[in-house]
Amino acid sequence: MSDTPAPPTLLPAEDSFTGDEVEAGRLLFAQTCTFMLGAAGLDQIPDTDLPEIAFAGRSNVGKSSLINALTGRKTLARTSHTPGRTQQVNFFDLGGRMIVADMPGYGYAEAPKGQVEKWTRLIKAYLKGRVQLKRVLVLVDSRHGIKDTDRQIMKMLDTAAVSYQVVLTKTDKVKAGPLEKLLEQTHAELVRHVAAHPIIRLTSSSSATGIEELRAELARLAPK
Repeated sequence: MSDTPAPPTLLPAEDSFTGDEVEAGRLLFAQTCTFMLGAAGLDQIPDTDLPEIAFAGRSNVGKSSLINALTGRKTLARTSHTPGRTQQVNFFDLGGRMIVADMPGYGYAEAPKGQVEKWTRLIKAYLKGRVQLKRVLVLVDSRHGIKDTDRQIMKMLDTAAVSYQVVLTKTDKVKAGPLEKLLEQTHAELVRHVAAHPIIRLTSSSSATGIEELRAELARLAPK
């Protein structure tokens, strides 16, 4: 019997896309995606009027791998087996239609305390008052579920009224039963968060699970 997880059945009924929406997502992420800059301080964050999405999550959760999978590129966002490599907010221009922000990983205890505090300040400063920021994708490793460090970010996003969506990563590494249980637990927790998007995305960068759907959803935030 295969250990490949079957698609969980707990997603809300409205979690579907038309063929046109799927194609719109494919076309959006097929656009040229250009690295703009890496911002180590708030004064370096680019001033644009394009809709913006940000990827947040614990160190080594798979942010860079997911961005690479969405854009169909292998090295757009750097990946590393060493948690905490991303030390700034990296901005990418997606075909002049959307800005993609790859944020520093949080919650990595082995990083120097001063560096962790600096990253935390940068993340909080960036997320607050960013009018063009349409959604933050909070990535959660499906093998571990939501941790206290994730809850801290979620609470801050609730307070700042910044819309965010939980994306479960590395779902190919979890069997169907535990994955469905995790999805149920995550839904139950998110109903207590006022800024949380009701739909949870399940993804795997290595098997491409959920990539098409996530592209389609994000395309809704980038008008033509």
